[in-house]
Amino acid sequence: MKVLVMNCSPVRNGATAEIVNIVMGCLEKRYDVKSICIDDYDIKFCKGCRTCHSTAKCVQKDEVDKIIEQYELADIVISVSPSYWADIPGQFKSFIDRCTPWCNTHEPHAKISSGKKGYVIALRTGPSMKECERIIASIEHFFMDIWKSSVVTVLVYVQWNIRKIWTVGKKKL
Repeated sequence: MKVLVMNCSPVRNGATAEIVNIVMGCLEKRYDVKSICIDDYDIKFCKGCRTCHSTAKCVQKDEVDKIIEQYELADIVISVSPSYWADIPGQFKSFIDRCTPWCNTHEPHAKISSGKKGYVIALRTGPSMKECERIIASIEHFFMDIWKSSVVTVLVYVQWNIRKIWTVGKKKL
């Protein structure tokens, strides 16, 4: 089984990257694991032109297709996201917006193989879980729209401070 671990943060060496490394270390003995960072890709903002609603293709040329290729190769996608102003980082939100050609809310739409599993690891500082819940909801909505009926299992990690990482919810891969 192939697992893609996506660092949804534009910071390649911060807390989110550290969680990505921990996840990779835990999974690499049982799975074929690859990680990518959202900031390694050129992603333009959605123009809202809706051309993709009738063509299932975006008019913009950037590297969104390269990330989608990685999603296609994976059986499991784990999105590791920090909280930026109570939601996912803008770079990841731009990627999600640009995935409208694969969204099942219009026809025609491009397809990603079904049967994939999506996991979310949400990080934040501070005591409130609302931000983590919002991150999970954003990414879960994205997974459901591109994979239709796939089951999304959620993991949540809250970074309270540098010395403590609390596991709030957990499911096994």
